[in-house]
Amino acid sequence: MTDEPLDVAGLQHRLAEFAAARNWQPYHTPKNLAAALSVEASELVEIFQWLTPEESARVMTDPDTAHRVTDEVADVLAYLLQLCEVLGIDPLAALDAKIDRNERRFPI
Repeated sequence: MTDEPLDVAGLQHRLAEFAAARNWQPYHTPKNLAAALSVEASELVEIFQWLTPEESARVMTDPDTAHRVTDEVADVLAYLLQLCEVLGIDPLAALDAKIDRNERRFPI
C-alpha cells in the first residue's frame, strides 16, 4: 500500500503487477476477465437479492454487510479495470463519451 493519491492508471498498474507476480497473465484474457466480472457482479447482487428497497438503502449501516458490499464492489472494479487494461480502453474516457451519448439520446 502507498500513501500516494489513488488514480485509475495507478490501480491498473498495481493490479497488473499483482497478476504478473503470480504468473496469472495467461489467464487474463478478455473472455476470462469478462466472465470474472460477471461473477463478481452477481455476488454483489446476491447481497441485495431478497432485501426490500428500504432494507437495501440501509445496507451500509450493518458493519458485516457493509464490509461484504465494499469487498464485492472492489472485486467488480478490479476486474473491470483489468479488462479495460487488456483491451486498451480508457474507462474514464469511455464513461465520459457514454454520458455524452446518453445526454443526446435522452434530452431533458
